[in-house]
Amino acid sequence: MGSAGTVAAARCQALTDAELNELFGASWPEYRPSSFVPVLAHSLTWVAARRGGRLVGCVNVAGDGGVHAFILDTTVHPDERRRGLGVRLVRAAAAEARAHGAEWLHVDHEPHLEDFYGRCGFRPTAARLMQL
Repeated sequence: MGSAGTVAAARCQALTDAELNELFGASWPEYRPSSFVPVLAHSLTWVAARRGGRLVGCVNVAGDGGVHAFILDTTVHPDERRRGLGVRLVRAAAAEARAHGAEWLHVDHEPHLEDFYGRCGFRPTAARLMQL
């Protein structure tokens, strides 16, 4: 993406299917375009980063209606990776979750992301998952 403009993580006002599908398509080879309308409607909040108006990263935060929130869909455009943007996005998402009343922030991730989420401030815990 080059150095044109700055990239800052901030709570987003609006995200479109088109820009989310573009970001996810560039970031995940197996991704298939879909509608984010139901996801956005059920999110506690989203944080996003833009460079020159283009979406280059985002994190979705879901809530349980109580004190727990969950990091989902952490995505950074391949051209913007390894510059700290993902960590800034997750930290901004944590601040937003706290502002919405969350006291605990959860994340599930693949083993290769252990160090990344450690840099974001998460500590390992025991958890279980059931595929439905």
